[in-house]
Amino acid sequence: MTVYSKIIGTGSYLPATRVTNHELAAQLAEKGIETSDEWIVSRSGISARHFAAPEENASDLAVEAARRALEAAGLQAGDIDLIIVATSTPDFYGNFPSTACIVQNKLGIQNGGAAFDVSAVCSGFVYALSTADAFIKAGNAKRVLVIGTEVFSRILDFTDRTTCVLFGDGAGAVVLSASDEPGVLAVKLHADGSHGHILCGPANPTSAAVAGPRFLYMDGQAVFKLAVTVLEKVANEALAHAGVQASDLDWLIPHQANLRIMNGTAKKLGLSTDKMVVTVNEHGNTSAASIPLALDQAVRDGRIQPGHTILMEGVGGGFTWGAVLARM
Repeated sequence: MTVYSKIIGTGSYLPATRVTNHELAAQLAEKGIETSDEWIVSRSGISARHFAAPEENASDLAVEAARRALEAAGLQAGDIDLIIVATSTPDFYGNFPSTACIVQNKLGIQNGGAAFDVSAVCSGFVYALSTADAFIKAGNAKRVLVIGTEVFSRILDFTDRTTCVLFGDGAGAVVLSASDEPGVLAVKLHADGSHGHILCGPANPTSAAVAGPRFLYMDGQAVFKLAVTVLEKVANEALAHAGVQASDLDWLIPHQANLRIMNGTAKKLGLSTDKMVVTVNEHGNTSAASIPLALDQAVRDGRIQPGHTILMEGVGGGFTWGAVLARM
């Protein structure tokens, strides 16, 4: 019998501190940095974001999202035999122990299955979901917890208004289960390391200390141009692989980076923006967390229903991009 993988539960978590553009602009003004709600919204579509408390780490956000996904799936933590966490802001520099192992421990899973992290920045959740799908279809796992979690506020330069206004913190999770019904219909992943310099965290370890700037760097114009191009291509690749037309999609869930990029992608696919899930206005860019956050919100508010066909796609530093076509 053919084994498929299917999303059976979703969950998400946002830190309690919500920061509006007006509030952020006031904070930046104290540092001599000029910006405004109008300036931010016109360039990104972002009106607010959430920032983690000083004592909150990526694993803490991930655990809350995971618990909600498990509850939605009707499962206990012990039912999970694989945990994959997508993050670029792990609990520990050097990323060991991995955030996934920390999440496993905080969920109370002992002597469980494998747990590991995936690093593909804003494409991280798509990469992690694709990996989980492969594990299930190979018979190496039955129930996988896939989490995207980020505390990007820790790596932002709050003297650079071109980046610090764009990002936020949060986590989203899904439970992917073995199924006799098709769930994940197609997966397409790509990377091109020659573009790594346009979106990166340039700090690197030396024998004595961390060398170089510790903050995120982004060439916004270069990222924008590349993102619009590759997102259209990878979406069409996934659709073609499954024999599905863009018009057959119920929902497009793109990485929530910039509303102009998102609208551009929908237009190129011939989709109405009414079929696109948008959370970037309230969440900002939460990197690997953005797709599962948007997915969970649309599931919980009733827009996404069982049987709906959804296309999730992301693009991020590396440079990485990918898409997953799934039936709920």
